[in-house]
Amino acid sequence: MSASDAAPGALYDRVARDSASRVIAGYSTSFGWASRLLDEPVRTDVRSIYALVRLADEIVDDPDPRLRPEDRARLLAELEQQTGAALAGERSTNLVVHAFALAAREHGIDAGLVDPFFRSMRADLTVTAHDAASLDTYIHGSAEVVGLMCLRVFVGGDESSFTRLRDPAVHLAAAFQKVNFLRDLAEDHSHLGRTYGPELDLDVFDDARRDAALDQIDADLRSAAQGIPQLPPSSRRAVAAAHGLYRELALRLRRTPSAQIRVRRVRVPGPVKARVLASALLGGGR
Repeated sequence: MSASDAAPGALYDRVARDSASRVIAGYSTSFGWASRLLDEPVRTDVRSIYALVRLADEIVDDPDPRLRPEDRARLLAELEQQTGAALAGERSTNLVVHAFALAAREHGIDAGLVDPFFRSMRADLTVTAHDAASLDTYIHGSAEVVGLMCLRVFVGGDESSFTRLRDPAVHLAAAFQKVNFLRDLAEDHSHLGRTYGPELDLDVFDDARRDAALDQIDADLRSAAQGIPQLPPSSRRAVAAAHGLYRELALRLRRTPSAQIRVRRVRVPGPVKARVLASALLGGGR
């Protein structure tokens, strides 16, 4: 037994972190690709954050018809309660929650970031069509605060760096979420019964509205790009890769007729993802 494993709770902590990494590995996402470029221990802590996000997403988005709305609400409330208790220092029997809390307590991620996230997840259970105001609130909780959680890990407690990079991180997270809205337009409408903003209503969605949405995304990506060179080397390449993957997806969405976006999911092929990751790796995120 190593000295680290002999420390109180060390084995449980390690198993929890390993479990969070397995959750991330189970989903084929752009994040999973880009996270491989994070240095340790940043990679483990960021994966622990995203594993909790995935867990909440699955509660509200799993298409299983046996999960009634009241069942989803109960499961989400239980997850939120478990997360709050773990943030306060309790050991959680939910290994993903435990891993998240380890990262959160170490990097100063508190209720100011966690509570808005769960509010947005609850909104997915009750709100079927967002207006402009509710959409801003939803994007803040579902994406921007997650980006800020990751930024906390990236800067390792450096408050001046967190303050300086806060706006680029928010823009990057917002861009990711807005791209997801466009990419998943058909599924959100047909399977989940949701419309994320008036411009994405299938009854009015056309090429002009597609381009207007992508103009906002491009502006967010440009603002986010300003912060990438200022990130620590441990996270710079991974963030550059994620930025590149979503920029590629945005380009493909702009080239796809709105009539096709309405019925199918636009994807970045594996070889193109590999090329973007290689570019970030070789370029060092500069």
